[in-house]
Amino acid sequence: MTLRRHHLTPWYFLALPLAMYLVWVLMPIAQSMLFSLTDRSSILFGRRYVGLANFFRLFNDRIFHLALLNNLQWMVAFVLLPIPIGLAIAMFFNQNYPGAKYFKTAFFIPMTLSYAVVGTIWVWIYHPSFGALNTTLRAVGLDQFARQWLGDPRYMTRALILVGIWRQVPYVMILYIAGLKNVPEELVEAAMIDGASWWQRFRSVVLPMLRPATIVAITISIIDSLRAFDIVWVMTNTQARAAEVLATYMYSSSFQFQDYGYGSAIAVVQFFITLGFILFYVNHTLKSEHDL
Repeated sequence: MTLRRHHLTPWYFLALPLAMYLVWVLMPIAQSMLFSLTDRSSILFGRRYVGLANFFRLFNDRIFHLALLNNLQWMVAFVLLPIPIGLAIAMFFNQNYPGAKYFKTAFFIPMTLSYAVVGTIWVWIYHPSFGALNTTLRAVGLDQFARQWLGDPRYMTRALILVGIWRQVPYVMILYIAGLKNVPEELVEAAMIDGASWWQRFRSVVLPMLRPATIVAITISIIDSLRAFDIVWVMTNTQARAAEVLATYMYSSSFQFQDYGYGSAIAVVQFFITLGFILFYVNHTLKSEHDL
């Protein structure tokens, strides 16, 4: 009896967090999946089972295709830009020089700000008349490059992605700084003794040792790109279809147009896309731990 009670002790401590996870995570996911199979137009009333009709409707929805394409742009940009930029900054800050920790803190500040705050700041920067970006371009004689950054559909998504990257780079930088601390100095010194150049040391010694940090940075950046919502919602005044992403389209479909069934279908699609990357990350992490 005592042994059985001993085995149950961990579950006593896990009972509350597991119950909260069930109520706040698993049940909403299950509820969204059920809603996606209905034409529900109200939280409490108006439910009728329609099967996969909402998902078939997505195939012919031009705005959904646009939102998916915009999310793809976010994803590609979040992999191609924050990763090398964050690595370069981390390599620079990995050197020992006076004031390095203060510069690290300054670079990390954007990560401490919420997306709503970041979006508000950049709305001022992008303002076509008195924004810092256009004002600077005009001051240096580059008037032809001044744009309606948040008013022109051709530039809107890219302008928003740039803001997301500005906030994402510090996170990647911290990951790589932590990874660089785990690179054995003996290996780098041995390569130097063998006459390897800086690029050869970086490519053959440092970069392979940073592979775990790179996998984490890429996976988290992809997931963050799929979760883009706050920046788009704050900076476009919820009106710009040209910058639509899956999260904003799901929100507007559900809570502005009261089409909860269709909004839930969009949420389910986004959930499974994100889940795929999460499973890849977990599988890679478990495999790495097994190899150790």
